[in-house]
Amino acid sequence: MGILTQALGLILSLSILVILHEFGHFAFARLFKTRVEKFYLFFNPWFELFKFKKGDTEYGIGWLPLGGYVKISGMIDESMDKEAMKLPPQPWEFRSKPAWQRLLIMIGGVLVNFLLALFIYSMILFTWGQEYITAENVKYGYDFASIAKESGFEDGDKILKVGDKAIDNYKDIVPALLIDEPENVTVIRNNQELTFALPADFAKQVIASQTRNLISIRVPFVVDTVIPNMPGALAGLLPGDRIIGIGDKQTPYFTQFNTEKLNYKSIDTQISILRNNDTLSLPIKLEEEGVVGVFNKNIDYHFQISSIEYGFFESIPAGINLGVEKLSFYVKQMKLVFTKEGASQIGGFGAIGGLFPKSWDWEIFWNMTAFLSIILAFMNILPIPALDGGHVAFLLYELITRRKPGEKFLEYAQITGMVLLLALLVFANGNDIYRAIQDWF
Repeated sequence: MGILTQALGLILSLSILVILHEFGHFAFARLFKTRVEKFYLFFNPWFELFKFKKGDTEYGIGWLPLGGYVKISGMIDESMDKEAMKLPPQPWEFRSKPAWQRLLIMIGGVLVNFLLALFIYSMILFTWGQEYITAENVKYGYDFASIAKESGFEDGDKILKVGDKAIDNYKDIVPALLIDEPENVTVIRNNQELTFALPADFAKQVIASQTRNLISIRVPFVVDTVIPNMPGALAGLLPGDRIIGIGDKQTPYFTQFNTEKLNYKSIDTQISILRNNDTLSLPIKLEEEGVVGVFNKNIDYHFQISSIEYGFFESIPAGINLGVEKLSFYVKQMKLVFTKEGASQIGGFGAIGGLFPKSWDWEIFWNMTAFLSIILAFMNILPIPALDGGHVAFLLYELITRRKPGEKFLEYAQITGMVLLLALLVFANGNDIYRAIQDWF
């Protein structure tokens, strides 16, 4: 069910975004009395799943879930309707409208997507507020992936500054490390403040290593739930026990125990715990996969969670600020895409679907939808032929020079753009397939 839930989340999210994106084009076209011949969710080569006609517009759902489209009369688009363009221009056609009206029609989709993201972020803050853990409250420090340790970090470090940026929210650490290209990091290690230099290509190293969890908050292992008939239950573990060791190794923190337990698969050993201030040693035999069968306490048990609640009118400027921050973060990420390491990590629908939770969570769903809306807006405004940004670039050229690009040029540009986008689609989803094969073996 987990994968199906992720797929459902992805399809529902993209459907909402595509419909509203295309509605942006549609609304401006109708505002300027431009005929819209088709309005489709998903593409419909050869046949469609559903359609009906109202007025001059055919509405429908295609079978190929790679987006959607509106077909506007008198416009060179993905339909490549060359015959219609050979006829004399008609008053209701796109090509007959003033350049400023055509420009607004073309940016309508991007505008709707960006405004939608700001609205969703505002409503998320109004409904759920904002929770975060301040860096000050991360009292046990952090655990680091091996690539971070190779660059100078040590488990237990408390990060104070990344470059010149003081850290308040621990969620700001990874973006600051990978996007801001800091020269150094300041940490507290063994109760002393220490500054050390980072490699100049630290971000590239992290991306190339395919590390999923660069930094995680270090927490003790305090048993929350014990699964019946599993090794933990058979050993006598109880909710509230703090696991501090396995075998002859001390493991006071959760990640340490998870790493060390893999050395005791299917082996009779001892597990050390603290129970009511008493230290106990319990015999245990883990399963072949190293499973114990207990869950750690939620993070809010270990740390004080800071929260901000927003009234309706307070949530709107806060949501706008959050949306602008997300857009800025995404734009800064783009420089990493144009590296060999970054290109290898580009993902398609599988990678995007994997970002949705395996059990339904409305807060995460709307957060993902808002972020995807920002991505869709940004990617579509890029000056690439076949995207909205390509049409916008040609319209800006027309507004500045007072000359329209030739229709043959626009036709060839559209074909070139479509080939580039198809190649990118194949490359991104090919990366997904390659990574899936690697994980399988």
